[in-house]
Amino acid sequence: MKIGYQGEELSYSHRAARELFPEGEPVGLASFAEAFAALEEGVVDRLVVPVENSTTGSVLPVLDRLPHREGRVRLTVVAEHRVEVRHALLGVPGAGLEGIRQVWSHAEALAQAEERLAAWGIEPVPAHDTAGAVRLVAERADPSIAALAPEEAGSAHGLVVLARDVTDRLHNTTRFFVVARGTPQVGPDDDKTTVVFTTAHRPGALALALTELGLRGANLTRIESRPSEEAWTYRFFVDLVHEPGPDGLAAVVDPPPATCDHFEILGSYRSA
Repeated sequence: MKIGYQGEELSYSHRAARELFPEGEPVGLASFAEAFAALEEGVVDRLVVPVENSTTGSVLPVLDRLPHREGRVRLTVVAEHRVEVRHALLGVPGAGLEGIRQVWSHAEALAQAEERLAAWGIEPVPAHDTAGAVRLVAERADPSIAALAPEEAGSAHGLVVLARDVTDRLHNTTRFFVVARGTPQVGPDDDKTTVVFTTAHRPGALALALTELGLRGANLTRIESRPSEEAWTYRFFVDLVHEPGPDGLAAVVDPPPATCDHFEILGSYRSA
């Protein structure tokens, strides 16, 4: 089975793919657009993508690609997984923390350590991937440039650790989704579901929809508002924890709340 992820080998997404599918063949893709296209076209069998971080919030380029689009292959979320993220500041041999002027990494990683880097007076420079930044820093061989990435990625490219646990919050954890082709199915142990919906444009419509879901027994663990296809209209992504299995989900979403214009189940899975 081929498991797609965005980034290079030894990135956090690569780690998540290995933990979830130890017997699978990891396939790194350059961007989220390329990763989702590879899944739709059958180049990979599953896609492991970050959807949320405990420090910086939702990974919007992933979230926005989850709803079904007319004429596209239907995708569904089939599992979630969490990876504890502990960035290391990695430099070339002989470099010192006091001499670092720039740090290269994925924009999400840089945002997770924004305060620490600012305190050190180091300029953040976005790169396409954490492990890719390590490779670029090693090739550049400039003692004033460091990478922010997993420590094992630095070891693989001959970099040394200048600082460990470079994050603004100690609980820094990334939540990943496993995405597959096909329509959503509910397994007997699945107790969590991600949905997306729009509501009527009238006062209290969203509040009524959320209240109705809660009264039916759903625990709403995340709510995210995002622009929809029509200008100045919005859709709401919601994670629901419910009783396991098809009956548990049906009890909270069948029928959808009365104030919802469009209601789509993106996938059901077992809580991580």
